[in-house]
Amino acid sequence: MRDEAGSGPAGVRRREMLAMPVALACGSAMLTGCDTTRPARSATTASPAPGPEQAREVPVTPPEDLMREHGVLKRVLLVYREGVRRIGAGERVPAGPLHAGAGIIRTFIEEYHERLEERYVFPRLVGAGKLTDVVPVLIRQHRRGRVLTGRVLDATARPVPQSVRRGLAADLAAFVRMYEPHEAREDTVIFPAMRAVIPPKEFAELAETFEDEEHRRFGAAGFTGVVAQVADIEKALGIYDLDQFTPRG
Repeated sequence: MRDEAGSGPAGVRRREMLAMPVALACGSAMLTGCDTTRPARSATTASPAPGPEQAREVPVTPPEDLMREHGVLKRVLLVYREGVRRIGAGERVPAGPLHAGAGIIRTFIEEYHERLEERYVFPRLVGAGKLTDVVPVLIRQHRRGRVLTGRVLDATARPVPQSVRRGLAADLAAFVRMYEPHEAREDTVIFPAMRAVIPPKEFAELAETFEDEEHRRFGAAGFTGVVAQVADIEKALGIYDLDQFTPRG
């Protein structure tokens, strides 16, 4: 499994790593950020046996899974913002990185993440009479987003001519403007409401359904592989270094 920091244990699925008992995870500096610099205990001091709380597994829940995928979306929105900035400044349009970012939006967000929402989340909420005013708007925005993504993919499939630059910038900006409040509403309202309408047993089964679909579509690397692709795009644009966004004044 590959992530931005390098390679992880081969064959270990994302949820399996995150669901490892705390006692095991803290025993390996490779898997966690546990403190490895504290002084060693003396040979005569026995380590306490892990209690039930330490050994309990912590699975990735469906809302957490969907929110992590929103993290991928947020990072591509930053790529889009950079494209808008460069076009506005009269710089060369980074067609390749923008095309790659739109490709991730198409395959990972629209054809995977949004399909999960539309199949497993929205119908349960509407069936329970919850958020019936919000869900139709979200679905309409999904559809509108797919139109914008199609136009961005078409415009960036080759070097962008001068005549197309303004329209491309408008589509990128429109996508960002729509999806920032869209994902924020889902994270703060839609996903928390899932627990109220999905029984615990189905909730756990849904987590497995999400993971199975993720690996069916994106292979063994799954989510972490997509994150690595986004990082490569950011590096190509010179926006990967997180510290560059820290205010200096």
